[in-house]
Amino acid sequence: MNYRTFPSTGWQVSEIGLGTWQLGGQWGKVDEPVALDILAAAVDRGVNFFDTADIYGAGRSENIIGKFLKSRPGRIYVATKLGRLHGFPDGYSRDLFRRCTEDSLRRLGVDALDLTQLHCIPRAALERGDVFEWLRELRAEGKIQAFGASVESMDEALLCLAQEGLASLQIIFNIFRQKPIDALFSRAAAQGVALIIRLPLASGLLSGRITRATRFAPNDHRSFNRDGRAFNVGETFAGLEFERGLELVEKLKEFVPPGMDMAGFALRWILDHPEVTVVIPGATRPQQAAVNAAASDLAPLPAELHDRLRSFYEREVRQHIRGPY
Repeated sequence: MNYRTFPSTGWQVSEIGLGTWQLGGQWGKVDEPVALDILAAAVDRGVNFFDTADIYGAGRSENIIGKFLKSRPGRIYVATKLGRLHGFPDGYSRDLFRRCTEDSLRRLGVDALDLTQLHCIPRAALERGDVFEWLRELRAEGKIQAFGASVESMDEALLCLAQEGLASLQIIFNIFRQKPIDALFSRAAAQGVALIIRLPLASGLLSGRITRATRFAPNDHRSFNRDGRAFNVGETFAGLEFERGLELVEKLKEFVPPGMDMAGFALRWILDHPEVTVVIPGATRPQQAAVNAAASDLAPLPAELHDRLRSFYEREVRQHIRGPY
């Protein structure tokens, strides 16, 4: 595992982390013993960065991580999020942020949260700016060490970059969603803001293992949110219509170098961008977490291949992305 510096804090974080949305139960059922094994498999491969949120199972994901932290020595950084379980879309307040933070502290069993992120809250709340002031107060009180924001669009990301003290931005970035390269990367790097990459495999599409015959559990967002009925469509299959995504994956397979599987290829492509701090693929099985972590050991892709993939995105993909981008 290779490690990168989380700029404003100096933390050395694994370039492959672990997203834990699935541990809340929104990707189908993941029993607690399996969830703990997933966390252990990731850490055994050098992962030291978990991303969670209070809304993932209404605290279930945080509770499971808290149990794991008690049993596992060594430094593991945990980034959590607030703003969707309570207060969404327009009921935010200083007291609510404090209560949500204290609830996360209790569930994770820590004295201070490493990183708290605004969880894709409405643009109007970002523009008002008081949410950032409340996070600064929590940092001054020692309840959080750093704060950031998880956003849906590049416009929202740029709004957040104007805020003093912002440590990180969490964005959707993968072979199917390349807009951040031009819209965000250089500015975030210049300001020393970490980039946390979610949906690196486009909800599993870029694993190359999903087919038209694949069936998802009823409570899996890949079943109920394909058209954005529950939340932003960009969070499911990177905003691509499912059938279109499968067609694009078939075309992408010709780009995968010999001896490399598609998931490793997709993760390596992201890691080849030095502005990226940490990538947070999810996993529903321990072996999946270990395989994802192994992408850190792959050799960088050739520049010529990056050029071809950029042309593929511009020609075949960009016009089909739905939702804020």
